[in-house]
Amino acid sequence: DQPLERVAPVRVGDGAWLGHNVVVLPGVTIGEGAVVGANSVVRSDVPARTIAVGSPARIVRRIDE
Repeated sequence: DQPLERVAPVRVGDGAWLGHNVVVLPGVTIGEGAVVGANSVVRSDVPARTIAVGSPARIVRRIDE
């Protein structure tokens, strides 16, 4: 029995990629064109056109156009 503590929408921007087994916590926004690496746990917002990896996910690079 695990009661829910927080329920909030998750927003994923156009063109964003999420790898296999990614966990996105409630209320997080993933920006347009962002990439989240496989097996990452996203606890905070990921800005547009960035790459985030790890557990917890952190920004490792900006995607330049």
